[in-house]
Formats: sequence, structure tokens, C-alpha cells
Amino acid sequence: MTQIAQEDVVESIAGALQHVSHHHPPDFVQALRRAHEAETHPPARAALMQLLVNSRLSATHRRPLCQDTGVAQVFARVGMGVRFMRRDGAPLRSLQALADEATRRAYTEPANPLRATMVGDPLGRRANTRDNTPAIVQAELVDGDTLELLVVAKGGGGDVKARFATLNPSDSVADWVLAQLPGMGAGWCPPGIVGIGIGGSPEQAMLLAKLSLFEPIDIDLLRARGAADAAEALRLELHTRINALGIGAQGLGGLSTVLDVKVRTAPCHAATIPVALVPNCAATRYLRLTLDGRGAAPIPWPSPAAWDGIPDRFEAEGAVRVDLDRLDAATVASWRAGQTLLLSGRVLTARDAAHKRLVDLLARGEALPVDLRGRTVYYVGPVDAVPGEAVGPAGPTTATRMDKFVEPLLSRTGLLAMIGKAERGAQAIDSIRRHGAAYLSATGGAAYLLSRSIRSARVVAFEDLGMEAIHEFELADFPVTVDVDARGRCVRRIVPA
Repeated sequence: MTQIAQEDVVESIAGALQHVSHHHPPDFVQALRRAHEAETHPPARAALMQLLVNSRLSATHRRPLCQDTGVAQVFARVGMGVRFMRRDGAPLRSLQALADEATRRAYTEPANPLRATMVGDPLGRRANTRDNTPAIVQAELVDGDTLELLVVAKGGGGDVKARFATLNPSDSVADWVLAQLPGMGAGWCPPGIVGIGIGGSPEQAMLLAKLSLFEPIDIDLLRARGAADAAEALRLELHTRINALGIGAQGLGGLSTVLDVKVRTAPCHAATIPVALVPNCAATRYLRLTLDGRGAAPIPWPSPAAWDGIPDRFEAEGAVRVDLDRLDAATVASWRAGQTLLLSGRVLTARDAAHKRLVDLLARGEALPVDLRGRTVYYVGPVDAVPGEAVGPAGPTTATRMDKFVEPLLSRTGLLAMIGKAERGAQAIDSIRRHGAAYLSATGGAAYLLSRSIRSARVVAFEDLGMEAIHEFELADFPVTVDVDARGRCVRRIVPA
């Protein structure tokens, strides 16, 4: 019988959540390197380099890789020979309570505060819980006398793209997966890992897909030795066919949409094939720990050599510098889809909640709290700053969620440009074209790198919204790609209806 102190469980989970906020797994860094070396499409190659530079900077400075610091997810394998105890003699608590305490501790750490994302009531006020609790906990009783923990910080961009279907036994799983990818767009910040769960019941298939994401990247080794079974053959087929779609890094086109494809299977009913798809993004964050009764699990720090040779700044070749404080319609009209810009000057931020308030004010004929004429809006919810920072990691959120607000803002406020990540829908692109505006994409998953181009930040409206309040940032050489230009031309190959 192994006695494990519950205090050690909390310390281990909290330490893991802090660690994964700023450290990619080394195999993921190596996979990004290979993708960058092979890439020939300039916008995708630039995005991959930004991800690599961001990874190095985050690991060095121990600040979040992405402003979406994720939902805390804990997968526990509890050995039947484990007995929990408390050093302070207090009553034992549930694994859920322990994970929540660890999450609260990790996400409010003063040296590296993480963004609170969880809302407590999904259908009502959707008030932020302010400490990212509750964690999502999955527990399994297994043979043995240790406690194995898989600690994950999973961003919304990946999980929101999850898919599920129950296929007929004669259907092609590969064809179904390929049919999902275009509709998923690039909000999950490719390149990443795609996990496929096959079999079991619907909820079991989803769990299989999620868990498959946290296995080592080994597609090159698999390709070299060849498939040994049907699941491995499916991995190879999907890896080739998905990358052949040309979605590419950040959806900008190119060779690498997925770095690996993982497949887990389970027995299922003879009349069905339950299939689930869950992607992991360019901010892949997880850590495995084992507690054996000898204290908190040590954090396995990777060697700094994993980032050797990666520069500590992004050099934008052939970029055009833009002064946002002097931006006018003629300048916007001169931009071309696929062009790299370096933005300096003042930009306003706004996400979903702020957009809704702005459009509601317009509908009621009331004055807006900020003047949008001639301005640029950045879709971002930053992490809190620490001393020495103007703002914490501040990468873009998915632009598609703001599509329904594009027409009223462009037609009634004089807004000239928007910055986000991933694609715009056809109606939003049409509005951009008709009003001579532009949509610029920043690299999702490069939040710390992007924050270093922000010289100052202040809240100017809707302070009660927390990270969704409207800020004014002062930028200096902030890198973006012209995603949709004033003529409505789009750099992307796939644009959802």
C-alpha cells in the first residue's frame, strides 16, 4: 500500500500547469523545426518561424505561449494500491477538489499569472470564475500502487473544433475525417496534432481522441518502418491526405497542416463505428507525472538544447511598415493579400462581449465609448502583465466569431481594419470588400512574441469585462499578414460559407 499525501497531489498539478504554460514538449519543437525547414510558401514559413521564436522566448522568460492559457484538464490513473492521506490531519478531499485547488494556485501565481477563461454558468450570465476553476477531471482505477497524472492546458480554439459522428461499418473513416477539415477552418491554429478516437460509445470515442493527442510525435518513424496494423495505416493515410489539402500553417496555405495524426481504438457495437476528432493547436501543452508516496512529483525540465539555433526575434523579410495613427482608406487600399505588414501606433482591442455591446449601442442610437473612425481593432484578450511588461501575452482570437459584427461596424463607425486569427466567412469578406476595409491575421499561438511589440496598454471602455474589456495598445513593428484586402481577395485556399 502506497500512502500519497493530498498536499503533494495539489503541488504536482499546480507545478505542471505553471510549467506547461511556457514550455512546449521538445518533440513538438522538433516537429515545428522540420515543418519550417520544408515549407516553401512565404506566409506559412513566416508563421512557423514566429511559432518557433515564441516557443524559445516563452521557455526562456517563463511566460505563457498563448494568451488562451487553457482549461485545466487532469487525467488521473489511480493505482488500487494507493491510499490517500493528509499531513495536516484534515478530512480527505475529492480529486476534483484537489485539482481545483491546484488550478486556483497555478492560475493566480503572481510571478506568472495565467488568464482565467472559465465561466460558471454557460446559459446565464456567463460570469468568469476568475481563477480558471473548475478543472476538468477524468479518473480511472487501475492496477498498481502509484498515481499517474496527465496534466493538460487545452485552449478553446482546439476543443471548439471537435467533431463526432456514428458511421456505418461500411463507411470510410478516412473520408469522414477529410470531410471535416475544411469546415474546421484554422481557428485551431495549425499546424498541430489531430487525434482520432474510434469505437466504444460516443463519449468513449471522444475521450480516446482527446487522450491520443498526448503521445510522442513519431509519424516520421512510423513512415520509415511502415504500418503494422489498420490504425497505423490510417495514421499514415490521414497525415498525407490532410497535408495535401493545402490548409497549411495558420490556414495560410502551405505544406504542414498537421505535424502528426494519432489514432486510438476500442471495441464497439457491430452496427456502428463511433468516430471522434479532436485537434491540438500550436500551443500544445501537457505533462505526465507519477506520484509514488515520496513527495510531490518533480517537474521534468527539458534541456535548453531543444531550442538551440532558434533566434530570439522574428525578422519579417520584405515587410511594409504601417503607421496606424495616420491610417487612411488609401493606405488600406494599397495592401495586397499575402503581404506582411509591421504595424506601429495605436490599436483598440475588442472580443465577443465588447463587440456585442458596441453593436447594441449602435442599434439603440447611443454614442459609443470609443471612436472607431479610421481605427484598427485587434481581437484579443491579453494575459495580465507582470513587472516590466506593458501587457501579458496577447495573441489573436478566432476572427470568425466576430463575423456577424463586421457589417454594422464597418458601415456605421468608419472602422478601417481588423486583426485576428483564422479565416473570415463569405459575408464578412463581402462587407470588407464593399467598405474598402481589410482583415489582417496575426499568428495564433505566438502570444508572447506578439506582446513584445506592445509598448503600452490601457483600458478605455467596458472595464467590467476583465480580459474582454476594450484596451488601447501602442504597437511597435507588430507583424501581421494581409489576409483579406480591400478588394476582397483572400490569401487562404479554404473560406467557409
